Amino acid sequence: MFKDHRFLHYNIARFRKDLIAGITVGIVAIPLGMAFAIASGVKPEYGLYTTIIAGFLVAVLGGSRYQIAGPTGAFIPILLAIVLQYGYEDLLIAGLLAGVFLVIMSFAGVSNLIHFVPKSVTIGFTTGIAVIIFTGQLGNFFGLTGLEQKEFFHEDMIGLIQQFHTVNIFSIVTAVIGLAVIFLLPKIAPRVPVLLVALLIPTILSVLIFPGKVETIGSAFGGIPSSLPAFKFPEITLSKVVALWTSALVIAALGSIESLLSAVVADGMKDNGGEKHNSKRELFGQGIANIVTPLFGGIPATGAIARTATNIRSGAESPVSGIIQSLFVLAFLLLLAPYASYIPLAAMAPILMFVAWNMSALKVFLRILSVRSGDSIVLFTTFLLTVFVNLTVAVQVGILIAIISFLRKMINKLDLKVENTSEVERIKFNDGDEISLKKYIVEGPLFFGTAKSFEDNYPAMLTPGVKTIILDMEHVSVIDATGEAALSALLDDAKRAGITIVIKRLPSNKVTLFKRSGLYDKIGEDNFFM
Repeated sequence: MFKDHRFLHYNIARFRKDLIAGITVGIVAIPLGMAFAIASGVKPEYGLYTTIIAGFLVAVLGGSRYQIAGPTGAFIPILLAIVLQYGYEDLLIAGLLAGVFLVIMSFAGVSNLIHFVPKSVTIGFTTGIAVIIFTGQLGNFFGLTGLEQKEFFHEDMIGLIQQFHTVNIFSIVTAVIGLAVIFLLPKIAPRVPVLLVALLIPTILSVLIFPGKVETIGSAFGGIPSSLPAFKFPEITLSKVVALWTSALVIAALGSIESLLSAVVADGMKDNGGEKHNSKRELFGQGIANIVTPLFGGIPATGAIARTATNIRSGAESPVSGIIQSLFVLAFLLLLAPYASYIPLAAMAPILMFVAWNMSALKVFLRILSVRSGDSIVLFTTFLLTVFVNLTVAVQVGILIAIISFLRKMINKLDLKVENTSEVERIKFNDGDEISLKKYIVEGPLFFGTAKSFEDNYPAMLTPGVKTIILDMEHVSVIDATGEAALSALLDDAKRAGITIVIKRLPSNKVTLFKRSGLYDKIGEDNFFM
């Protein structure tokens, strides 16, 4: 089905590099997996299950040498919305359906369509997701109690304000220590896994100095089991599929965008003799991973740009590093999971805030916004809808506005201008009579968006005394069915006025199109001037 060249010429030297890279990424993946799961409204162990299973399957079945898959911040608003509305069990069904969609997309060639999503849309919803993640951690940062996660952003903000009187000074101290580690450690020891240290130091200090004063994973979720869950197929019914398929499609679409973007970033980071990732295989691997992971309690996963970049910077040579990363996290789960119960939620907050800040693309956001064009409208609308409504609506509306903006630009691209006729044209078509011969240069797209503009020029073209009209169509970029209909209507009006229409220099591919539609015969073979 897919040829795999990623393991060719593999040797012990490459394995050593993969071993170091895999362990390094595993260290980074442990706190992120738990943090993303908690932010998505589920237990932290589900993030570890996802990191282990999805990470392994994407490494084996995916289309990139260096891709590291797992739970990501981009999924948080979607998964949280599903959990709040339908519950954790139905989230598993949505993840499984998303996997099915990804497999279908891999065979349908959808990987090429991903590149047509406007940047203003992707930056808009990415920045919106970053805002949701960042603000969603304010409660843990300040140690607020009595908070309930709501479906809408403004409801969460009102809840924060109402419960701010429950602020916990010990939580703030814990979070600030973690934040200080994140900012200071890379300057002192850049090779040390900063996120893991930012989790360990606040945890150790909270246990030794003020035990029991902050909420922990153990007090909030009852600890983490030291084993993988048993295989369990979710109870799928037709009503659940109908309710969840749109959410699943959004998960699949967002997952495909992020995984392919991560693979492209990986291609650019490491020169591999011109070899690039296989987009179809990558989506297939992501699909299988998302079908299997929910069967073991895991949440949706995709390629993670930050972890993939860490993998490459750590010296990865092949997908073996991704396999080792999964095995390392599995070893942590089996041997050290009980100790994770002591991790304060306040220590997780700065990690997620840091992730949100890095994914916000603030500079690009402000640059597009400052242009004040159609792109800035698309960007701002997508951003606001992501934050205040949901990602599904944001992407749909954002793409719709982008299409409308594009069509408005294209409408003004059709140009119909009068051109002086040549002596050859006058002799060939009107026996040298220049007065009864008119020539127009048609430039740009002739499609449903510009057909009306073209039709508005008929009265000026079909004036008394004119016997022949030459339409030079060499620079017509696009002709669709509506454009053909507009041209056919011009032929009908011209025939009633006793005027002959001549088509000059029409590109061969469009001549073929005219022959298929019957417009070629209507114009007449003698009236094509190539």
